[in-house]
Amino acid sequence: MMRPMEQQRRTVTATLLAVIYLVGGALALLSAARPMDPDTPVPLLVALSAIGLVGGTVIAYLGAALPPWGVQVAIVFLGVVLALLAWRSATAVGIVALGPAVIAAALYAAHVLPLPGARAYAAFLVTATSIGAAASGPTGFLVAWVPIVVTALALTEIQGRVSAKLRAAADTDPLTGVANRRSWEAETSRHLARALRTGEPLAIAILDLDDFKKVNDRDGHGAGDALLRDLTRGWARRLRQADLLGRYGGDEFVLCLPATDEHGAWELLARLETTHEFSWTVGLATAQAGDTLSAMLRRADDHLYLRKAARRGT
Repeated sequence: MMRPMEQQRRTVTATLLAVIYLVGGALALLSAARPMDPDTPVPLLVALSAIGLVGGTVIAYLGAALPPWGVQVAIVFLGVVLALLAWRSATAVGIVALGPAVIAAALYAAHVLPLPGARAYAAFLVTATSIGAAASGPTGFLVAWVPIVVTALALTEIQGRVSAKLRAAADTDPLTGVANRRSWEAETSRHLARALRTGEPLAIAILDLDDFKKVNDRDGHGAGDALLRDLTRGWARRLRQADLLGRYGGDEFVLCLPATDEHGAWELLARLETTHEFSWTVGLATAQAGDTLSAMLRRADDHLYLRKAARRGT
């Protein structure tokens, strides 16, 4: 089941894409109905308007169910359509009129794609449309077209950087810099699905600090915060690139260990224990056939409770 925040994000992504397609389809239909030049490719505009209106309706209907690859296909297709329209433009005004659509497509890509992908898409978009415009025949568009290209590339970079920072902030615990609960659960769910599909092992661990409340009571919350940062920095240095450390809440942390069986997990946890003198207790669970993340977390939590009780001698 998709988590509420992920569902909301994907709904917004699909809605924006649907608006771009629907508006584009409506404008293409308007251009076909009121051509600016006798050489205007009316049949092409009618066909593209139908694609835009139908495609936008389908995208809006799918909403959050639209898969990420569907979004990527849709924006690449949008770039191809804009290049085709630039190539078939009968006038310089028609070419320049594509500028807002080019900028909108670049901005959308920068919003939904990682920054490297957004840069690649913007480069493809301006290159394809520029080649199409140059091959179309009309002259005199270059003076107005160059600022459009520069604007599209610049706004892609700005929007891409802003979106990357916002995504990082939304996925990161502000105190320790590790994954927050929401992003850890989302990424671990993907790892678990892959492990169940391929049969590779997967382990998760819950790390609970021992007597952390005493640190806050004795030395203040500033000292407690500093301890959390020191611990997570030390752990992060010993983790592998594929491992995912998250803060689950308060003084409780979680680890996702892909391609790791129980023996390998205990070996890694033993290395983590050497990074700081402050003690903590761990509960461990490994993936089983038909498992869910919530079931694994329950088993790890039960294991943690037993180890805590044994530590207290109760």
